[in-house]
Amino acid sequence: MTTDRAPLAGLTVLDFTRVLSGPYCTMLLADMGARVIKLEQPGRGDDTRAWGPPFVNGESAYFLSINRNKESLTLDLKHIAARPILEALLARADVLVENFRPGTMARLGLSYESLAARYPRLVYCSISGFGQTGPRREEPGYDAVIQGEAGLMSITGEAAGPPYRLGVAISDIVSGMFAAQGITLALLARFRTERGQHVDIGMLDATAALLTYQAGIFFATGTTPGRLGNRHPTIAPYETFSALDGDFVVAVGNDDQFRRFCSIIGAESLATDERFDTNRSRVVHYNELRPLLVERLSTRAREEWVRDLKAAGVPCGSVRNVAEVLADPQLDARGMIHAIDHISAGAIRLLGVPIKLSETPGSVRAAPPALGQHTNGILEECGLSRGEVQALREAKAI
Repeated sequence: MTTDRAPLAGLTVLDFTRVLSGPYCTMLLADMGARVIKLEQPGRGDDTRAWGPPFVNGESAYFLSINRNKESLTLDLKHIAARPILEALLARADVLVENFRPGTMARLGLSYESLAARYPRLVYCSISGFGQTGPRREEPGYDAVIQGEAGLMSITGEAAGPPYRLGVAISDIVSGMFAAQGITLALLARFRTERGQHVDIGMLDATAALLTYQAGIFFATGTTPGRLGNRHPTIAPYETFSALDGDFVVAVGNDDQFRRFCSIIGAESLATDERFDTNRSRVVHYNELRPLLVERLSTRAREEWVRDLKAAGVPCGSVRNVAEVLADPQLDARGMIHAIDHISAGAIRLLGVPIKLSETPGSVRAAPPALGQHTNGILEECGLSRGEVQALREAKAI
């Protein structure tokens, strides 16, 4: 699919990132049409190229999942011969994204301040564990650490059990999402001001922002929220239950839904019981309500409950594993599963673009790049001859 109609078509992004938060950000930009040039260390590349198993014909499944639609340029940023190449790239770039520890880019002579003076229209995005300011700015950011430090683990897991990290690297991912949003906002502002700016994303900030109503509970009461398993702190019943053959989720959001829920499970009396007739009462009397529902819902197959509850307009769904989710015809119909050919891994499947734009859609156009796959072509665009490129390769600059 062509990028001509995509909203970020014509923009060039220099991607100095690795692992997850930065690559996820730049993948989102690439999906929407930006040209993303991923700068990688010669002979090594992004750390995640070595993460596995699993590998697909030598290519990391992890790396493949977050680097589509990009070009790979190998370049040793510390090599003296890298400087003119970087300057040539920066002269053409609209956006720079980096996720090194604060101070690293400055030591390479690539700080925001130094580049903004020469390239005032450049949007420069930094993603780090704790942001570019504050007493903890120099600490490294790792997803599991941030999930703990930002409070997510304290509210995840069974009440009587240990804290848990989420099953995906949510702190990395949400930081990448906020970074992509910040970059697009800075680009929008540039249309008015003709100037770029520094987008500063801290993983602690991004993850703490997810606390939303949990933080609201603390602000309102002074009580620290704890782990509740799969239940909701302010809605009931809104959690998982076990049927005869598997788990499913019930999400009763209001009193009318609760009445219909009670009718389907054959417990109409619960809907008129003053302990349960309003959501507020159900939350207060949760410990009395839960055992009554568990007894009822354990008597039938999951599919039967989900079928009947959906028919009655009660929000619910099965707790599915990853294989079941990826086989759902709904995802296929929405273009969320893509098959594409990789230069060395062969035929691979990738998740699709979740943002659906009616007039300027994004797309999955190119497989994740092999290490240095586009180096020669990019350097020739910068004006280097094939002989000069070969000399750089022999000098291990690329």
